[in-house]
Amino acid sequence: MAEREAQGTFKHVLSRLVGARTEERAWRIGADGEEAVAAQLLALGPAWRVLHAVRVGERGSDIDHVVVGPPGVFTVNAKHHPNASIWVGGDTLMVNGQRVPYIRNSRHEARRAARLLTEHAGFPVTAAGVIAVMGARKGFKVWAQPEDGVVVVVTRRRISQHLLSQPLRLSPREIDAIYDVARRSTTWHS
Repeated sequence: MAEREAQGTFKHVLSRLVGARTEERAWRIGADGEEAVAAQLLALGPAWRVLHAVRVGERGSDIDHVVVGPPGVFTVNAKHHPNASIWVGGDTLMVNGQRVPYIRNSRHEARRAARLLTEHAGFPVTAAGVIAVMGARKGFKVWAQPEDGVVVVVTRRRISQHLLSQPLRLSPREIDAIYDVARRSTTWHS
Protein backbone atom coordinates (compact mmCIF):
# COMPACT_ATOMS: atom_id res chain seq x y z
CA MET A 1 0.00 0.00 0.00
CA ALA A 2 2.74 2.46 0.98
CA GLU A 3 4.67 1.56 -2.16
CA ARG A 4 1.63 2.35 -4.38
CA GLU A 5 1.13 5.69 -2.60
CA ALA A 6 4.80 6.56 -3.13
CA GLN A 7 4.50 5.67 -6.83
CA GLY A 8 1.36 7.80 -7.12
CA THR A 9 3.07 10.74 -5.42
CA PHE A 10 6.13 10.35 -7.66
CA LYS A 11 3.95 10.27 -10.81
CA HIS A 12 2.03 13.32 -9.57
CA VAL A 13 5.22 15.32 -8.91
CA LEU A 14 6.81 14.21 -12.18
CA SER A 15 3.71 15.12 -14.20
CA ARG A 16 3.65 18.59 -12.61
CA LEU A 17 7.35 19.12 -13.36
CA VAL A 18 7.00 18.26 -17.04
CA GLY A 19 3.62 19.98 -17.41
CA ALA A 20 1.80 16.80 -18.38
CA ARG A 21 -1.96 17.06 -18.77
CA THR A 22 -3.57 15.15 -15.95
CA GLU A 23 -7.02 15.26 -14.40
CA GLU A 24 -5.54 16.74 -11.20
CA ARG A 25 -3.70 19.43 -13.15
CA ALA A 26 -6.83 20.38 -15.09
CA TRP A 27 -8.81 20.58 -11.85
CA ARG A 28 -6.14 22.75 -10.18
CA ILE A 29 -5.96 25.14 -13.15
CA GLY A 30 -9.75 25.47 -13.12
CA ALA A 31 -9.81 26.07 -9.37
CA ASP A 32 -7.11 28.73 -9.70
CA GLY A 33 -9.25 30.52 -12.29
CA GLU A 34 -12.34 30.38 -10.07
CA GLU A 35 -10.39 31.80 -7.11
CA ALA A 36 -8.97 34.62 -9.24
CA VAL A 37 -12.43 35.55 -10.51
CA ALA A 38 -13.80 35.43 -6.94
CA ALA A 39 -11.09 37.91 -5.92
CA GLN A 40 -12.17 40.27 -8.72
CA LEU A 41 -15.81 40.04 -7.62
CA LEU A 42 -14.84 41.41 -4.20
CA ALA A 43 -14.43 44.82 -5.87
CA LEU A 44 -18.17 45.05 -6.58
CA GLY A 45 -19.00 46.55 -3.20
CA PRO A 46 -21.67 46.19 -0.54
CA ALA A 47 -24.72 46.47 -2.84
CA TRP A 48 -23.76 43.16 -4.45
CA ARG A 49 -24.21 39.56 -3.28
CA VAL A 50 -22.01 36.71 -4.51
CA LEU A 51 -22.32 32.95 -4.11
CA HIS A 52 -19.50 30.60 -5.13
CA ALA A 53 -19.63 27.02 -6.43
CA VAL A 54 -23.41 26.71 -6.45
CA ARG A 55 -24.31 23.05 -7.00
CA VAL A 56 -27.19 22.63 -9.45
CA GLY A 57 -29.27 19.56 -10.14
CA GLU A 58 -28.48 15.98 -9.27
CA ARG A 59 -25.66 15.31 -11.75
CA GLY A 60 -22.84 17.16 -10.01
CA SER A 61 -22.85 20.35 -12.09
CA ASP A 62 -22.24 23.71 -10.52
CA ILE A 63 -22.23 27.41 -11.31
CA ASP A 64 -18.83 28.91 -10.52
CA HIS A 65 -20.33 32.18 -9.20
CA VAL A 66 -23.87 33.55 -8.92
CA VAL A 67 -23.80 37.34 -8.64
CA VAL A 68 -26.82 39.46 -7.66
CA GLY A 69 -26.61 43.23 -7.77
CA PRO A 70 -28.35 46.39 -8.96
CA PRO A 71 -28.01 45.42 -12.66
CA GLY A 72 -29.49 41.95 -12.09
CA VAL A 73 -28.42 38.34 -11.75
CA PHE A 74 -25.33 36.92 -13.43
CA THR A 75 -23.98 33.40 -13.66
CA VAL A 76 -20.22 33.67 -13.95
CA ASN A 77 -18.17 30.90 -15.48
CA ALA A 78 -14.40 31.15 -14.92
CA LYS A 79 -12.25 29.75 -17.74
CA HIS A 80 -8.53 29.56 -17.06
CA HIS A 81 -6.41 28.84 -20.14
CA PRO A 82 -2.74 29.51 -19.36
CA ASN A 83 -0.70 30.46 -22.42
CA ALA A 84 -3.67 30.06 -24.76
CA SER A 85 -5.14 32.10 -27.56
CA ILE A 86 -8.85 32.92 -27.18
CA TRP A 87 -11.03 34.09 -30.05
CA VAL A 88 -14.72 35.04 -29.82
CA GLY A 89 -16.95 35.65 -32.82
CA GLY A 90 -20.65 35.72 -32.01
CA ASP A 91 -21.66 32.32 -30.68
CA THR A 92 -18.24 30.81 -31.41
CA LEU A 93 -15.49 30.72 -28.80
CA MET A 94 -12.19 29.10 -29.75
CA VAL A 95 -9.25 28.12 -27.57
CA ASN A 96 -6.04 27.66 -29.56
CA GLY A 97 -8.11 27.23 -32.72
CA GLN A 98 -10.44 24.62 -31.23
CA ARG A 99 -14.13 25.42 -30.88
CA VAL A 100 -15.41 24.92 -27.29
CA PRO A 101 -19.05 24.93 -26.07
CA TYR A 102 -18.57 27.62 -23.40
CA ILE A 103 -21.09 30.08 -24.85
CA ARG A 104 -23.79 27.44 -25.30
CA ASN A 105 -23.16 26.12 -21.79
CA SER A 106 -23.16 29.60 -20.25
CA ARG A 107 -26.43 30.45 -22.00
CA HIS A 108 -28.02 27.24 -20.67
CA GLU A 109 -26.67 27.95 -17.17
CA ALA A 110 -28.10 31.50 -17.13
CA ARG A 111 -31.51 30.38 -18.39
CA ARG A 112 -31.63 27.53 -15.90
CA ALA A 113 -30.71 29.88 -13.05
CA ALA A 114 -33.40 32.37 -14.12
CA ARG A 115 -36.03 29.61 -14.25
CA LEU A 116 -35.13 28.20 -10.83
CA LEU A 117 -34.85 31.61 -9.16
CA THR A 118 -38.19 32.68 -10.67
CA GLU A 119 -39.88 29.51 -9.38
CA HIS A 120 -38.68 30.15 -5.83
CA ALA A 121 -38.74 33.94 -5.67
CA GLY A 122 -42.34 34.26 -6.80
CA PHE A 123 -41.55 36.99 -9.32
CA PRO A 124 -39.76 37.00 -12.70
CA VAL A 125 -35.97 36.83 -12.46
CA THR A 126 -33.74 37.10 -15.49
CA ALA A 127 -30.09 36.12 -15.56
CA ALA A 128 -27.20 36.75 -17.91
CA GLY A 129 -24.15 34.57 -18.35
CA VAL A 130 -20.62 35.90 -18.09
CA ILE A 131 -17.58 33.95 -19.21
CA ALA A 132 -14.52 35.30 -17.41
CA VAL A 133 -11.34 34.27 -19.24
CA MET A 134 -7.99 34.14 -17.50
CA GLY A 135 -4.50 33.29 -18.70
CA ALA A 136 -4.89 33.88 -22.44
CA ARG A 137 -1.30 35.08 -22.81
CA LYS A 138 -1.17 34.29 -26.54
CA GLY A 139 -4.13 36.54 -27.27
CA PHE A 140 -7.69 37.45 -26.38
CA LYS A 141 -9.75 38.77 -29.27
CA VAL A 142 -13.49 39.42 -29.28
CA TRP A 143 -14.66 40.17 -32.81
CA ALA A 144 -18.29 40.09 -31.73
CA GLN A 145 -20.02 39.18 -28.48
CA PRO A 146 -22.65 36.40 -28.55
CA GLU A 147 -25.64 37.55 -30.54
CA ASP A 148 -28.60 37.33 -28.17
CA GLY A 149 -27.04 39.31 -25.31
CA VAL A 150 -27.65 36.52 -22.80
CA VAL A 151 -23.90 35.81 -22.60
CA VAL A 152 -20.85 38.06 -22.64
CA VAL A 153 -17.16 37.11 -22.71
CA VAL A 154 -14.67 39.27 -20.78
CA THR A 155 -11.24 38.91 -19.26
CA ARG A 156 -11.04 38.15 -15.56
CA ARG A 157 -9.55 41.56 -14.82
CA ARG A 158 -12.53 43.32 -16.45
CA ILE A 159 -15.36 41.36 -14.90
CA SER A 160 -16.11 43.81 -12.07
CA GLN A 161 -15.89 46.75 -14.47
CA HIS A 162 -18.28 45.01 -16.86
CA LEU A 163 -20.84 44.21 -14.15
CA LEU A 164 -20.66 47.71 -12.65
CA SER A 165 -21.24 49.26 -16.09
CA GLN A 166 -24.57 47.49 -16.65
CA PRO A 167 -27.85 49.43 -16.36
CA LEU A 168 -29.61 49.26 -13.01
CA ARG A 169 -32.59 46.89 -12.89
CA LEU A 170 -33.08 45.70 -9.30
CA SER A 171 -33.97 47.51 -6.11
CA PRO A 172 -32.20 46.67 -2.84
CA ARG A 173 -35.34 44.78 -1.75
CA GLU A 174 -35.32 42.67 -4.94
CA ILE A 175 -31.59 41.98 -4.54
CA ASP A 176 -32.14 40.74 -0.98
CA ALA A 177 -35.13 38.60 -1.99
CA ILE A 178 -33.26 36.95 -4.88
CA TYR A 179 -30.15 36.41 -2.77
CA ASP A 180 -32.23 34.84 0.01
CA VAL A 181 -33.68 32.36 -2.50
CA ALA A 182 -30.30 31.77 -4.21
CA ARG A 183 -28.64 30.82 -0.91
CA ARG A 184 -31.02 27.89 -0.41
CA SER A 185 -29.78 24.58 -1.77
CA THR A 186 -33.41 23.56 -2.37
CA THR A 187 -33.67 26.27 -5.02
CA TRP A 188 -31.06 24.58 -7.17
CA HIS A 189 -32.10 20.96 -6.72
CA SER A 190 -35.80 21.03 -7.54
